[in-house]
Amino acid sequence: MSMSKSQSRTAEKVEASLKRRYAKEKRFKMLGLTAIGLGLLFVLVLFVSIISNGYTAFVQTHIRLDVTFDADIIDPDGTRDPAVLRRADYRQIIRAPLRELFPEVSGRREKRELYALVSSGAERQLSAMVLDDPSLIGQTRELWLMADDEVDMVVKGHISRENAIANRGERLVAWLEKLEGEERVGSRFNATFFTAGDSREPEQSGIGGAVAGSFYTLIVTLLLSFPIGVAAAVYLEEFAPRNRLTDLIEVNINNLAAVPSIVFGLLGLAMFINVFGMPRSAPLVGGLVLTLMTLPTIIIAARAALKSVPPSIREAALGVGASKMQTIMHHVLPLAMPGMLTGAIIGMAQALGETAPLLMIGMVAFIVDIPGGPLDPATVLPVQIYLWADSPERAFVERTSAAIMVLLAFLITMNALAVILRRKFERRW
Repeated sequence: MSMSKSQSRTAEKVEASLKRRYAKEKRFKMLGLTAIGLGLLFVLVLFVSIISNGYTAFVQTHIRLDVTFDADIIDPDGTRDPAVLRRADYRQIIRAPLRELFPEVSGRREKRELYALVSSGAERQLSAMVLDDPSLIGQTRELWLMADDEVDMVVKGHISRENAIANRGERLVAWLEKLEGEERVGSRFNATFFTAGDSREPEQSGIGGAVAGSFYTLIVTLLLSFPIGVAAAVYLEEFAPRNRLTDLIEVNINNLAAVPSIVFGLLGLAMFINVFGMPRSAPLVGGLVLTLMTLPTIIIAARAALKSVPPSIREAALGVGASKMQTIMHHVLPLAMPGMLTGAIIGMAQALGETAPLLMIGMVAFIVDIPGGPLDPATVLPVQIYLWADSPERAFVERTSAAIMVLLAFLITMNALAVILRRKFERRW
């Protein structure tokens, strides 16, 4: 009897212990699921906030006006000289139809407010039209001209009409409602956002210059970091002797991967600009700085790819008479290249999203023109986002969110490409 009682108590203790263990596992699993759910929720809230604030930047409010290309204003001598056409006062041509639509506006201040309904960028639009087709001179055309940023914000609902009245008076809303009643207000695709450089006027600003600067910077980074990183990885993995020096190099490469990016910016400022006298705000210098930053990532990924190639591949190549260099170039590198490309793409995605090191070398400058090469002054997309986020105008909030959406699209595309390459070319031994 005593044995059966002892066994029964032991079984009860085991069962109780199992229940506690299963309860702990269940709680741990619930905590993990809760953490994942919270993380996904925060990411979803972030994405919803960015998209809700920025999607309207891809369209721009325009005002339809009957514009007369007055020859007396544009080309009084009738020479059709492009220099004369370029210097013409197109503001008068835009103001004339506004005065016809609102003849009751008489005061100087009221007229100034009326003319401000149309963006100053409309003048360049008319100038480009006349230069492309001088036959427009003397004709009257119905044109959709870009509206001012405040009008754009009111039409899109980012600024309520009550606030617009408080800021600029009832006249603005009254004029806008009259134009809307005559169907003279509409939205058009905002091509300027993708083709223009930066501007003090929100409706005229775009990411074209920043995208071009990012492109040249990443090209310089890729051309330098990938061959240097692969060469360093091949040497360390295949040729370097195992001693204290190589151990020290490996430790420092791993440490450099964790160094804050602004340190590389300080190094680039001290060496490339102050010592070598390279131009500030140039994609070439930005590419050199980002090369230093991405090299550890590429070297580590390339070494991992080389290690994944089975030793039997090397032994088989050496066994049929290939030299060590032939073995590496013709057998090991081709098999390790997919992993190396994946590491390079991840490094480029990291470089694309960096801001701090580029701020240190002057790529935070206000750049209006789109750069034509790696030596021209330029900015990059993350720095452009930083500049717009610091601007007080409400329209820049919209463009900041839209630029973040474009940057995220590039980053997601690059990371997806890395995953696709890894899955397509990865070999399991």
